[in-house]
Formats: sequence, C-alpha cells, structure tokens
Amino acid sequence: MAVQVEFKKYELPPLPYKLDALEPYISKDIIDVHYNGHHKGYVNGANSFLDRMNKLVKGELAAGQYDMMGLMRGLVFNINGHKLHAMYWQMMAPNGKGGGKPGGALADLIDKQYGSFDKFKQVFNDAANSLPGTGWTVLYYDQENSNLQIMTFENHFQNHIAELPIVMIVDEFEHAYYLQYKNKRTDYINAWWNLANWDEAEKKLQKYLKS
Repeated sequence: MAVQVEFKKYELPPLPYKLDALEPYISKDIIDVHYNGHHKGYVNGANSFLDRMNKLVKGELAAGQYDMMGLMRGLVFNINGHKLHAMYWQMMAPNGKGGGKPGGALADLIDKQYGSFDKFKQVFNDAANSLPGTGWTVLYYDQENSNLQIMTFENHFQNHIAELPIVMIVDEFEHAYYLQYKNKRTDYINAWWNLANWDEAEKKLQKYLKS
C-alpha cells in the first residue's frame, strides 16, 4: 500500500490588533499593505514552492524539470518571510500599551550586559541603522552564556546564529515604513520604540530561561 506523502500548507495568522491600532507611529495604510499584501504574499509564495516540493517527492517532476537551488532559495525566502512577519506583529503592542522600558528578567539582563536600557537602545539603533539594504534587526537570547545578542538579517536570508531563539524583532524592509516615513528609516526605528511589546518579549525570554 502506497504511503501518501504531503507537505502541509502555511496559513496567514490573524493580525493581533486592528489595522489602525499602531497609529500614529505606523499608519493603517502601511499595516494594510504590509499584512494583506506582503505577508500574505509570502504565505502564498511558500505554499507555491511547497507544491513543487510535493510534486518532486511524489515523482511528478522528472530530472530537468526543476531547479533544486531555486527551489531551496524560494522556500527559504518565503517561509522566512512568513515566520519573521508573524513574530513582528506580535512584537508590537497597540498605542498606549507598548513602548517604555522592559521589566522582569529582560530588564535585568539588559542592565547587566549593556549597563542601562538607554545604552542598549543606542546599540540596537546603531545596528538597525547599519543594515545596508532591506532586512531585519533581531535580539537573540544565547542560552549558553545568557547573552542578549543583537544581529541584523539581510533580506530574508538570515545571518542566523545556530540555535539562538529570537526575543525581539524589527522589520526594516521599505514596505514596513515607506508610505509614512519615505526614505527616513531612522525616523521609523525611533517611532517603533513606542510600540515595542516588552510583555511579549519577556514571555519569550521566560520560556527560553526555563527550557
């Protein structure tokens, strides 16, 4: 009896707030285009490449009918695009509920490693502004030495440090800010701090601390 094989599809997760919930720092129009256009596009793209993988595994594509390198890059780009955006939405809180400074274990680690939240914010901003093109700035937690490690990703092809889980993430693709901030990415990054969801970041860190 033949075993039925199938790579399951991805689904666009619901946005955790209304389209206008992040105003005035990120406009309703940006969230609409970003979520319903770009994020949805990555989900659709990932599923399209999974369809090709399904056909390949099932023997429906003969040698010469597919480009494995292109398939791998397509999967990485679109799946990362989907997963990174899913985290990004969670890492922002509606106006009035986000921003300020973190508390709990995250605040303790920041003070221990960076000396103060202000110094941490400066280093994070410097990293974000150093990104040469489009991509992401992330905050990792390294369980080996308890370090909070700041890193940038170019595009969706990550400069990922093996095994390190993400605590905080900021999207720096132009579609995340251009409609409102034009080419002033620094202004967008500065505004983003008013939305930072420190409660969610603390929940992530606590999970990693207990694992």
